[in-house]
Amino acid sequence: MQTVENRKKNRRDRHDGWYVSGLDSIHVMMPYMFGPRTKNEAVMSEVVDLTEVDRFLSKKNALDQDFKYTWFHFIVAALAKAVLLRPKMNYFIAGHRFYERKKIQVSFVVKRQFNDSAEESEAKFVLDREGGSPIDQVHDYVKDYVRKVRKEDKTEGITNVLNVVQKLPRPLFRFLAWTLNRMEYHGHYPKSLAKDDPCYSSVFVTNLGSIKLNADYHHLFDWGTNSFFVVISEKKMRPFFKEDGSYELRNTIKLGITVDERIADGYYFARTLKLVRKMFEHPELLDEDASTPIEID
Repeated sequence: MQTVENRKKNRRDRHDGWYVSGLDSIHVMMPYMFGPRTKNEAVMSEVVDLTEVDRFLSKKNALDQDFKYTWFHFIVAALAKAVLLRPKMNYFIAGHRFYERKKIQVSFVVKRQFNDSAEESEAKFVLDREGGSPIDQVHDYVKDYVRKVRKEDKTEGITNVLNVVQKLPRPLFRFLAWTLNRMEYHGHYPKSLAKDDPCYSSVFVTNLGSIKLNADYHHLFDWGTNSFFVVISEKKMRPFFKEDGSYELRNTIKLGITVDERIADGYYFARTLKLVRKMFEHPELLDEDASTPIEID
């Protein structure tokens, strides 16, 4: 697995991505032929069984009563691990070129309070490839983040920037947006903004189940570089049928997945879903170091 340190530099590299060379002619032409990211969405859905995850989280929470491990932590960790092991899921297209993102980043929204007027704060988890287990990394990050935005009433990341620029006159705001888009096309979007912008991430996750809302789809954005969006629906009991025709109800959750279909083919996406499914069947895999490989048939 290549890292920032051992990968050969290319003059077309960006601060946030390695230029992907050696593509076939079809992929080279796709960004020119098929339009922007939002016109190349592939939509999938996956119902996952939470039975083993619930057991796994119960064991984890028996050891840590201070801040509970949740299935949301597990899903974020599983997605980050999948991106690490399936590097094309970390591809993005910018300036009509393919890049592989240098970091594995998962963005999501945290509400300060569960009411209509409560503000939202954007969070971005970065997986440490050489660090400890993904589930522990996510748990510790969310614990610290929630403490800051809910208990200490601190704003984080891109929220601070938006609180300033929202006061600009509309013509100036439009010019700023146009300028940033041109900078992005040429790979010069400011690092300070991209660092906290959730649209500059490997995966953007929206947890609709936490607000009792079910949805199977969320569009991608042409702003930024995000090529992979996941909607988490509400937990629900669903029947699982056995060979003899009988069934049992199990706790499940549905993931709605939207990807930029230009970054990989259908077989690659299918294998990635198979990897995610295996982590739900064997959640202890997320207790191993992030770089530990997982075999799939």
